[in-house]
Amino acid sequence: MGISPKQAASTGTALVPGEGERVTGYGVMAAPFSSGHLLATRTFPVSSFGPPYSSVWHRDPEGNWTIYSDVEPAASCARFFSAALVEASQADVRCSWVTDSSMQVSIPGVLDWEFELMESPRTTIMNAVGKGMPEAMWRNKGVLGAMGPVAGRFLGLGHIGLAGNVPNGQWFRANPRLMWFLRTIRGSIRGQELGYDTPLREQVKLGDFWLPSRGIFAVGNSLFEPLDPNRHQRPERSR
Repeated sequence: MGISPKQAASTGTALVPGEGERVTGYGVMAAPFSSGHLLATRTFPVSSFGPPYSSVWHRDPEGNWTIYSDVEPAASCARFFSAALVEASQADVRCSWVTDSSMQVSIPGVLDWEFELMESPRTTIMNAVGKGMPEAMWRNKGVLGAMGPVAGRFLGLGHIGLAGNVPNGQWFRANPRLMWFLRTIRGSIRGQELGYDTPLREQVKLGDFWLPSRGIFAVGNSLFEPLDPNRHQRPERSR
């Protein structure tokens, strides 16, 4: 057995050197449910454009996206994705480890979700590949563009977009270096049960960022084009 998710998350606390806006951390890339809801999380202990933060992404069954963050939208994921949202809300987002391989994510009055993380022979192989990749390859748009679809098919996640443009206009490079499959233990949103984990029938994306079609958790980092108010949409707080 390799490193636990909690151990991996605790070691990923340094920004990768380089230019651009950078974050390092961990989170659920996507988790779709039988109720039609879809969740994702991000916890970034370090960020080059603001304080550490945690966020929850939520798509309701009608396809409406909301990002909840414990910092202002301009210092959170909404900095890059607000153009695709119906709401960017500052809230008390809590992401905590229950065991070395399980987490609880909550927003008082909104969300209560607990899940466990599992390795498999395929994630073990992908994690070994990730550890062995030279740093320059993680920055290369062409390499990431080729790697995403291959990794997605290998892991049964559908298409994974590791490079492209986010809804607000900036380019991005996503580096999920270690991954584990996810199984929900329990969960509800605004009092409604989330239901059981189920693959997406139709994969969804925000800009060029594709949400995996089944539950997956990753530790890694991302790189974004610096926000230019003259060319990119500015994130606005809607509540």
